Amino acid sequence: MPNILCIETATQVCSVALITDKKIIALKESKEANSHSKFVTLMIDEMLCENNLNFSDLDAIAVSKGPGSYTGLRIGVSTAKGFCYALDKPLISVGTLHSMALGAAKKISDKQNNNILLCPMIDARRMEVYSALYDINGKQIREVKAEIIDENSFDEFLKTKKIVFFGDGAEKCKGVLGQKKNVEFLDDFFPSAQYMLEPVINKFNNSDFEDVAYFEPFYLKDFIAGKPRVKGLY
Repeated sequence: MPNILCIETATQVCSVALITDKKIIALKESKEANSHSKFVTLMIDEMLCENNLNFSDLDAIAVSKGPGSYTGLRIGVSTAKGFCYALDKPLISVGTLHSMALGAAKKISDKQNNNILLCPMIDARRMEVYSALYDINGKQIREVKAEIIDENSFDEFLKTKKIVFFGDGAEKCKGVLGQKKNVEFLDDFFPSAQYMLEPVINKFNNSDFEDVAYFEPFYLKDFIAGKPRVKGLY
């Protein structure tokens, strides 16, 4: 069965997982801020060694494609593409919000409730979040957006559905959405490479691979550099 390396660096969490025989056999994560470049290749190397695998034993590399942190996505995608080039292996990409929704669904006890919608949220800085809506089975109901959440957000869905919000973007929306009917928050939820399992297996089985030379992360928004904090740099 295929061995597939999964890389998730779209947010503050740096996470890698190893899929073998259609299940996650290893997972390493760091929640240390701005540590992706420091830990990602080290964790991958350690994970393979601990499972008696060489890089040549990998059959594909999968990466979380965004949206999310510009720097985090660049690190994850460049790492994945580097391995693909060096090993001549295919590249698989997975939407970050989609994998988050699949992970959250496993934590919700009422999995048979068709009136539940899942809303993963990633902090997009300032007052914006990246978000989308999925049903309990991971089917996308509303497209991915970068949006400012206000008191009218999601009203058309909340009339008939309960929405569960989660992710680092959901925390800053509690003040606006927390008092609304049919709203629930799943606290302490973080993106993880382990949640990439289902879409990665499906894409591998269908040979749904990216063009390694031209693949770019799904930024959704253009990168805007802030003012340098080092004195003398402008």
